[in-house]
Amino acid sequence: MSLQGHIVELQRRHEALKKEIEKEQLHPNADEAKIIELKRKKLQIKDELAKLAVSETRH
Repeated sequence: MSLQGHIVELQRRHEALKKEIEKEQLHPNADEAKIIELKRKKLQIKDELAKLAVSETRH
């Protein structure tokens, strides 16, 4: 997969996690542990995207 393709896939996963978090938070009995885990995954993707952006600007 090309670098650009990888970035697009990460952005897609980040957006999907954002929507899943929002959906989970709407439930009256929201599972806080699940929300925390989803947010952690979303943050990991955001960090990876930031690293890729830095490495892309260096080339």
